[in-house]
Amino acid sequence: MLKQGDTFAVFDRYGDIQPAGLGEEGLYHEGTRFLSRLRLLLHERRPLLLSSTVREDNLLLTVDLTNPDYSVKGDVVLERDTVHVFRTSFLWHGTCYNRIQVRNFALRPISMALTMLFAADFVDIFEVRGMRRERRGTVLPARVEPSSVELAYRGLDDVVRRTRLSFLPPPVEVSESAAVYQIEVPAHESEDIYIQVSCDAGEALELLSFDKAAVAAAADISDLRTHDATLRASNELFNDWLNRSAADLHMMVTHTPKGPYPYAGVPWFNTVFGRDGIISALEYLWINPELARGVLGYLAATQASQVNPDQDAEPGKILHETRRGEMAALGEIPFGQYYGTVDATPLFVMLASAYYRRTADQAFIETIWPNIERALEWIEVYGDSDGDGFCDYARKTDKGLQTQGWKDSVDSVFHADGTLAEAPVALCEVQGYVYAAWRAAAEIATALGFSERAVRYDNNADRLQERFEEAFWCEELSTYALALDAHKRPCRVRTSNAGHCLFAGIASPLRASRVAATLLDETSFSGWGIRTVASTEARYNPMAYHNGSIWPHDNALIALGFARYGLQHQAEKLLNGLFDASLYMDLRRMPELFCGFTRRDCEGPTRYPVACAPQAWAAGSAFLLLQACLGLTIDAPRAQIRFFRPYLPESLERLWIQNLRAGAATVDLFVERHPNDVGVSLVRREGNVDLLIVK
Repeated sequence: MLKQGDTFAVFDRYGDIQPAGLGEEGLYHEGTRFLSRLRLLLHERRPLLLSSTVREDNLLLTVDLTNPDYSVKGDVVLERDTVHVFRTSFLWHGTCYNRIQVRNFALRPISMALTMLFAADFVDIFEVRGMRRERRGTVLPARVEPSSVELAYRGLDDVVRRTRLSFLPPPVEVSESAAVYQIEVPAHESEDIYIQVSCDAGEALELLSFDKAAVAAAADISDLRTHDATLRASNELFNDWLNRSAADLHMMVTHTPKGPYPYAGVPWFNTVFGRDGIISALEYLWINPELARGVLGYLAATQASQVNPDQDAEPGKILHETRRGEMAALGEIPFGQYYGTVDATPLFVMLASAYYRRTADQAFIETIWPNIERALEWIEVYGDSDGDGFCDYARKTDKGLQTQGWKDSVDSVFHADGTLAEAPVALCEVQGYVYAAWRAAAEIATALGFSERAVRYDNNADRLQERFEEAFWCEELSTYALALDAHKRPCRVRTSNAGHCLFAGIASPLRASRVAATLLDETSFSGWGIRTVASTEARYNPMAYHNGSIWPHDNALIALGFARYGLQHQAEKLLNGLFDASLYMDLRRMPELFCGFTRRDCEGPTRYPVACAPQAWAAGSAFLLLQACLGLTIDAPRAQIRFFRPYLPESLERLWIQNLRAGAATVDLFVERHPNDVGVSLVRREGNVDLLIVK
């Protein structure tokens, strides 16, 4: 996987793109596949793979290949492993830059035919995912020049999308589907071929040389990391996980006019998602708050202002997702600008408060205060559709999502006997988010001088907490019900959703401990993490998307919930499980989810075949899990960095935290595990900030 801005690419291990596997390979831009084939041949045969990898910073895909035996009339004229073919690919501003370096290790010159096959099908990402369309647009005639080829398609939305392939040096033969080189390479010398593949959907594209584009792309990655706090542990395997997670999160960031925004995931969700962006920003908030500011700015600017059933939009509601492909433009899918989510709106308010507490950036919070107020109005006016005091969902368009919590599969909200809950549905975690949103709004209102409003918001939170405990608690299950259905019947099912109630703080301390114990028993905790649904439940399936699988971000939020109630040892169990899982993942990359089978000795977790990897909130989970174990909070308005019952797992003896900001201050810290506790030392301090350790 490579991703930059609104462009991403899925290659095979040879560096090729071809219709294989799940059919997702390709070069995509703004929701359309602009290249569906890119295959390298040597003497009309596929080269042999030596190795391939994505660089640690996710900038480059590098592939090492060599030649098979090449025979003429039965005689081998070029022995295998004589030629080294080194492919390098990266993305920059809508263009895939490719360099093919051919190095001859023979004692004599060689002559070799090198062919690049290519094609563009211009299908929408939703077609790749399996949707069928009654009609498609028109493929336009290809334009073939001596050193370039242009493939084009006019969509039903009347947009002409063009794929431009440029070749340097020019090939000896070029057609609308192939470019052929006849390479002459002296002994121990090399020749380079450069291929640029540009995605043009009507915008002006700036094409650079391979080297200049590589420098610009590297500088962009470096800029993203400038304000990050840096972490280094005594365990190098743990460092590998942290480094890959940071690189994945940075790769998922796209620059918008409102600031950086982490797109959800590659390949299926390479776009803005409200919920995903908010949670990713929360996970990374202590490392770098700039993501949170970008997310808040973008979501404030796109907040719904009117009722539009086709978009599931209502005034004050926060965006669920936005898409820019042909099908979205035509309304074949409702996701051009879609608001069918019940939780993004309270989460938006939660993130605003968390950002303020992290940065003391009151000037920015003042600019989005009207958006916060409109979000609260949505919770009160539209969020409770049946007036029972709980925030619920029921879709307004048949094309929209039927289930509108984070577990948005059609079968993810059900009763103990497996029957699906009837809408409107009030999810337990959403009540927690709303509770936390009222508390967050009270905190912001107090900071802005609106004391009367702060009192009202706190009162709203108090009343909701009381109603929630009465309606959702299931004594016989030692946890909160998954949801209330349209008839106010609780869905008495053990799920990970209840853990989010700890994250939000709505759970009473006594019940929080019981929920934690339930989540960590053998029916819910697989050994790798907490399952979305316990193995005792009717719809449990460890291979299902939301009914028994393990999601890293889900576990990270639960871990922070454990820490909120002083349960750092329980949080450590989740950190250990996911860290161990990372050791079995390609590139140490945490996927969107994996299967919920019970952990088996000497085996890794079972993969979920179509999981996004990277996925922004999966990448961010490592940092939130670590924050939970450390009990770390930053209170910039009070100029405090606080460690509450800090804990380090046995796999981590020491941890160095550098360039950690609190408002205008910056510190370096050293954390060390001792036999009976954890020590935190202040190594460097610039500016006014106090370090508090509560044990």
